[in-house]
Amino acid sequence: MSRKIFNPRLHTDWVQPHSLAWYAQLGRLEGSYSYSWQSTIMEPDGETMFTREVSQMVPGKKVLDIGCGHGEYTLQWSAAAQHITGLDVTAEFIKQANETIHNNVSFVIANTKSRLPFADRAFDCAYNRRGPTSAYLDVKRVVRKGGKILGLHPGDNVNVELSTWFPGLFEPTSEGTPILNQIKRRLVDGELGHAEVETVRSFEYLHEPVDVIKMACFGQKRSVFEAVIQESMNDITTIFWKNASDSGLPVAFERYIVRGVI
Repeated sequence: MSRKIFNPRLHTDWVQPHSLAWYAQLGRLEGSYSYSWQSTIMEPDGETMFTREVSQMVPGKKVLDIGCGHGEYTLQWSAAAQHITGLDVTAEFIKQANETIHNNVSFVIANTKSRLPFADRAFDCAYNRRGPTSAYLDVKRVVRKGGKILGLHPGDNVNVELSTWFPGLFEPTSEGTPILNQIKRRLVDGELGHAEVETVRSFEYLHEPVDVIKMACFGQKRSVFEAVIQESMNDITTIFWKNASDSGLPVAFERYIVRGVI
């Protein structure tokens, strides 16, 4: 019988994911918000769908990128947009973003839980790619009448299988749809209740057992990752290959896409 898998949340260096401290640590450690694990996402891919819609929205426009991270996605649209502004709360990410200079790109450090630091109707459109849902409370004010808003957020059922296969390494998924419910509340409170939210479901295939650990320890110090490797690598490897197909370990991949017009 295998041993109990090491719980990385018990490590003294563990930082609560998606807290301000966690984002600051990720900025210091990596300088970017980029997933470290290797995987293949099957169609329909909500990420690809969202990017396709952003590409159709931004040409010739003044664009707001909410939760821009280190700016890689923002810069992708610099050739098409009239001007694009990336906003993020993590100073380390914005520092990285500002290392690449474009005349029509700017970056701002701000917390979306406060009023957005822009004038009324400053933008033609806005998108929120895995950024904070609190931005929906004020985004209507800063986008002109008729302007589009797009959002992309991880779904409630993403990676739902992992807590069953690797108990301790992953926490159980919350019952119901708390993420979706929060998005809808934010939209209503921000007077965007007419916006639609589409759920896009697919599968993501993790390539190797170490990718499971990278996902569980994303944004944590190397010491946390190494502790899981030392304590549970053999058990994780056994469970991985027991449940994997030729394509890798299949886990639920779910995204919520928000579409609205001011």
